[in-house]
Amino acid sequence: MADVAKQSQDAIMQQEPELQLSPAMALAEIAATTLAAQPEPEGFTGRDRRGPFRPKALVPSRSRLSGAMLARMFKALDVVLMTAVTLSILSDGSLRVLWNRPVSAIAPFILGGFLLSWTLKSSQAYAFPAREGLGGHLFKIVLALTVPALTAVAFAHLTAHRMGVMVVMWSMILLLALFAVHSCAWISVHRWRKGGRLTPNVVVVGATHNAARLIEAALASREIAVLGVFDDRLDRAPDTIHGVPVLGDTKHLLEHRILPYVDRIVITVTSAGEARVRELITTLRILPNAVTLFMDVEGQDTRAATLSRLTDTPLSQLSGVEFDEQRALIKRVQDLVVGSLAMIAAAPVMAVVALAVKLSSPGPILFRQNRHGFNNEIITVWKFRSMRVEVADAKAERQVSAHDDRITRVGRFIRMTSLDELPQLWNVLKGEMSLVGPRPHAIGMKSGGEESSRLVAEYAWRHRMKPGITGWAQIKGSRGPVDTADQVRTRVTYDIDYIERQSVWFDFYILLMTVPCLFGDPKTVR
Repeated sequence: MADVAKQSQDAIMQQEPELQLSPAMALAEIAATTLAAQPEPEGFTGRDRRGPFRPKALVPSRSRLSGAMLARMFKALDVVLMTAVTLSILSDGSLRVLWNRPVSAIAPFILGGFLLSWTLKSSQAYAFPAREGLGGHLFKIVLALTVPALTAVAFAHLTAHRMGVMVVMWSMILLLALFAVHSCAWISVHRWRKGGRLTPNVVVVGATHNAARLIEAALASREIAVLGVFDDRLDRAPDTIHGVPVLGDTKHLLEHRILPYVDRIVITVTSAGEARVRELITTLRILPNAVTLFMDVEGQDTRAATLSRLTDTPLSQLSGVEFDEQRALIKRVQDLVVGSLAMIAAAPVMAVVALAVKLSSPGPILFRQNRHGFNNEIITVWKFRSMRVEVADAKAERQVSAHDDRITRVGRFIRMTSLDELPQLWNVLKGEMSLVGPRPHAIGMKSGGEESSRLVAEYAWRHRMKPGITGWAQIKGSRGPVDTADQVRTRVTYDIDYIERQSVWFDFYILLMTVPCLFGDPKTVR
C-alpha cells in the first residue's frame, strides 16, 4: 500500500447572449454583474441533498481564505499593539522622555513583551478552533498575559523599583487592547467560517468505513466540510453517510458543477483496495482539484492525521499538494497594484474603443462569455464586441479564422491589437483572473469539431491557477485559435510549464514581452 501511496503522489504532482448597453453604462454593467449570485450547483437543489456541512452559500475555492496567513497577520497585529502600548507608556507623551530612560527601566517591558508573544503562541491564541466560544478565547488571553505581567512586575521591582506601577499599568492597558483586537478577530473568523471562506470543502470518493470515520471526525471538529460522497458501487452504497449525501459515481463527480467549490478530493480506501486506488487515481488525475488518500494504516490514528492534512487553518497546517501561500499573496498584490494602474492608464483608450464599437455596427459595446477559471470555476469574461451581433458565438463552437466574415472593421483592428481584451482588467481586479496565467478558454470550445478539453487528458491542469490576460503560451507563439489536437497539446504544455515555474519576476518578464509579441506578429489570427 505504501507503493500505491507513492505512485499516487507522483501522479498527482504531475498532474450568452450579448448585452444591449450604451457607452456610459458599459462599465457599470460589469460592476453590477459582480453582485450576481453563484448558480446553485447540481445535486444540491433540495434540503435533503445539502448535508450537515453545507454553508449558506458555496464559496469558490479561489476565494478561500488562508488560515495560516490570517494567523501570521494576527500575530503581527499583536506585536504592533504591544509595541505601541509600550512606547506610549515609556514615552509619557514625549520622545525625549523615552530617549532618556535607562536600560533598567525599559528591560521589564521588553522581557514582558517577549514572554507574551511566546505565551500567546503556546496557548494557541491564534488557532481559533471552530468549537471555541468568544469567552473561552478571551480566557486564553488572560492566561497568556498572567505570567509575562507577573514576571515583568517582579523584574521591575528588582532592577527599577519605581517602574513597577508603570508595568502594572502596561499590563492592564495591554489586556484591554488585546481583548478588543482578539474579539474583533474572533468575530471575523467566526463570520468567515460560517460563510464558508475558512473551512475547506472536500468530497469523498468511496462510501467506505473509512469515509464514515472521516465524516464522523469532521462532524466532531468542524475543521473541514464534507459536501458529498461519490462511489462507483452505487447499488451497495447508502443514500447518506452520517447525513452527507451520496451524489453519484465517479463519472458524476467528473462532470459535477460542485467541483469549483471543492478544495480537495479525498479517496477513502482500505488496505486491500490497491487496484481500485490505482484506477481512481488514473480517473481523477485529469481534474484540477487536489487529491488526498485516506490510508487506514494499522496502529495510526488516521482520522486525526487526515484532518490535519485537510484543514487549512492554524487555524492549522495543510500538507499534501504543495501550495505556496506567500507566492499566491504576492501574485494577488501584483494583480491589484499593476491592474489598478493599468485600468487607470487604459481608461481613455477604452472610452475611444467603446465609442468606435458603438458607432461601427448596431449592438452592444461589450461581449461577455462564460469561460473556465481556477479549479474549473465558471466565470464571465468581458471583451469589447468585435463581431456582428447576429453571428456572435458565445460558446466558441467555430473559432476565428483569417478573413472571418463575422468580424466588423473595428473588431478586426481591436482583435489584432488585443484592445478587445482590456475589459478583462475588471476580471483581474475582481480576483477571477490574473494579469498573467493560462488564457481562459470558452466552455465547450471546439478544435477541429471536437471539444478541446477531450483532446488532451491533462487539459484541466491548466485550471490549477487563475487564468490570465496574457501568458507564457502567448509570448511563445501559441496565440489565437487552436484548431488541432497538436495545437491544444502545445498550449496545455506551455500553460503547465508556467504553473510550475510561476514567480513574480517570471510574470513581469511575460508582461514586458507581451507587447512586442503582439505587435511583432501580424500574421497570427486573433
